[in-house]
Amino acid sequence: MDYLPIFMNIAGRRALVTGGGLQAARKVELLLRSQGEVVIVASSLDDDLALLAAQEGVQHLEEPLTAEALAGCSLAIGASDDLAVNEHLHGLATAAGIPVNIVDRPELCSFIMPAVIDRSPLVVAISTGGNSPALARLLKARFETLLPSAYGRLARFAGRYRQRVKQGLSDTTLRRRFWENIVNGPVAERLLAGQDDAAGLLMEETVARAETAGGKLPLGEVYLVGAGPGDPDLLTFRALRLMQQSDVVLYDRLIGEAVLNLVRRDAERIYVGKMPKDHTLPQPEIAALLVKLARQGKRVLRLKGGDPFIFGRGGEEIETLATEGIPFQVVPGITSASGCAAYAGIPLTHRDHAQACVFVTGHGKDGSLDLNWDALIQPRQTVVVYMGLSSLAEITQGFVDHGAAPATPAAVVDSGTRSGQRVAVGTLESLADEAARAKISGPALIIIGSVVSLHDRLSWFTGAEALAE
Repeated sequence: MDYLPIFMNIAGRRALVTGGGLQAARKVELLLRSQGEVVIVASSLDDDLALLAAQEGVQHLEEPLTAEALAGCSLAIGASDDLAVNEHLHGLATAAGIPVNIVDRPELCSFIMPAVIDRSPLVVAISTGGNSPALARLLKARFETLLPSAYGRLARFAGRYRQRVKQGLSDTTLRRRFWENIVNGPVAERLLAGQDDAAGLLMEETVARAETAGGKLPLGEVYLVGAGPGDPDLLTFRALRLMQQSDVVLYDRLIGEAVLNLVRRDAERIYVGKMPKDHTLPQPEIAALLVKLARQGKRVLRLKGGDPFIFGRGGEEIETLATEGIPFQVVPGITSASGCAAYAGIPLTHRDHAQACVFVTGHGKDGSLDLNWDALIQPRQTVVVYMGLSSLAEITQGFVDHGAAPATPAAVVDSGTRSGQRVAVGTLESLADEAARAKISGPALIIIGSVVSLHDRLSWFTGAEALAE
């Protein structure tokens, strides 16, 4: 992030604005709505701002801006039509250590004024870091339609019970579960429907039940979620929902920051990263940890790259959970073969090239390469090899040794669907050299078959760099 998003309480605090026109008026209105004490520095005010200043008791200084005008200010905003005045304000505020925003000059801003959706006390702020105010306004307009005005009443309603619930439920995880059930359950539904009395009665009953329940967490649950090949836009809605309600997440090296950042911010993170022949946490220990955390009453997110049931060892993990009586859910993800091939412009099947597609892993349980070559080397078939980069030369030579034509098209997709995606294209005979020359490091997927010849014409992902023979 270029800016730290924060909300500042300026109630009763002094804020200075330069300028007497429309831009200044909009900033003054926002500061007044936040209960700030506003002073305007401008030689004159247009009619709208003059009326606003008179109605709200805003102080107006007509003399030129000086350091003394900033005394006691908590922030300053430059909205003058005179750029020299704004630049002067920036210099004075910076020297005094006062946060300053200069309209349309992000390089002179120590803070950004976001587009605001006001459902007080619920407030949503949207910022592009000064890069595109028009985009921020567009997003604001869209979010305005998604947030009913009653959400503000819901926030105030919850605030009245916050201290009582905190005293009655000492465990933070239990409190979080309680509030999630409130805002997603019948109490919120009644309040949003305008049935305030019914919502209050139901809330009293819910709080009383929670207070007498003894504060014991029920048995937890495990969410086995496929995170897809890397692009966070490929996550399912269900995956996002479970990612946001989990207490702890177990993830590995295939989960990029863009996906991991969508997990609830205060969830505990446990890295169980796996690289070929280098497992940070062995598979049996991962399964045991899932059981242990669930028995502590936690909602556990097991986040896996691609799909958990396609070379993700998800089946092994839920076998343990089922044996131990731990509730679990499985959320499919877009498998790497589908995602990476699509982003590389390589259809896995095509009527003119392949009517079958086979997925295989590049190494077995003991790390050895043990493929059914006769089944793989079939006409009009695409073969996708997972986890085969370290054995690329052995795999391609194996195809040739067992009868495949050396000129068979083949490709390696590196960091598929991500911004750094690269595609090395060649043949069975040349692909290992092409990948070595391109310094492909993975995670990578190997695709073998005549469909690879379509890459040049069908590739659409502009983030990809093609490395053709």
